[in-house]
Amino acid sequence: MYRVSPADGVAWVTGASSGIGRGVCLELARRGYTVAATARRAPELEELALEAQGLAGRVIPVPGDVIDRAGMEALVACVEAEHGPIALAFLNAGTYVPDAAGDLGGEGFQKTFELNVGGATNCLAPLVSRMGARRKGQIAVNASVAGYGGLPRSIAYGASKSAIIVMCESLKFDLDRSGVTLQIVCPGFVKTPLTDKNTFPMPFLLELDDASRRICDGFARGGFEIAFPRRLAWPLKALNMLPYGLYFKFVGWATRGS
Repeated sequence: MYRVSPADGVAWVTGASSGIGRGVCLELARRGYTVAATARRAPELEELALEAQGLAGRVIPVPGDVIDRAGMEALVACVEAEHGPIALAFLNAGTYVPDAAGDLGGEGFQKTFELNVGGATNCLAPLVSRMGARRKGQIAVNASVAGYGGLPRSIAYGASKSAIIVMCESLKFDLDRSGVTLQIVCPGFVKTPLTDKNTFPMPFLLELDDASRRICDGFARGGFEIAFPRRLAWPLKALNMLPYGLYFKFVGWATRGS
């Protein structure tokens, strides 16, 4: 399995203006990478680049909107023309919109799928084409432990993350043959602006710097899945091996009042 190093080329991170994407940009820069940071908000990317000054690597602001398929094709071409091949990509852009009562499949649901699934796919397409032609590259897509199985108040978000997991599982068979490493990242709760909106208990909540280190360690270590913390991820995986009768009973009991 190919694992990238800073000498191999540029690292590209989407959803880089805040949260996990921002943290991973800084951690990769600490490890010597030149990081192309993409998000819609250009001023936040400029601030990120300034914060990275003095680190072993650097952050280059590359504004863009991942739901623009043609725009992502052009952005990838521009990054590679100006800064060299993208050797590592972390497709992190995503959102969490709480499910609105009585609005199943409504605006929030559609926005969640458009960004979480459609945005990742729009970025995957040019990367797979270019890395496959080089027979070299590493791509990680941010999913979530919420994608392992159905949870209360996670209809759109959990379903979108499940879609990412299954999409990457399927795509891995093709990419293995083309020399491209594909990974999924399945974090538990990480303290970010998105989780700050939550009003329910968040067990084993991790600080952003800790989560960013774990993700980048996973890039270096390899393996298909980067899941953490294990004390949350592994029990959730085990739960989904139960018969549905037991699964619904246990999850309903464990999340009562949440």
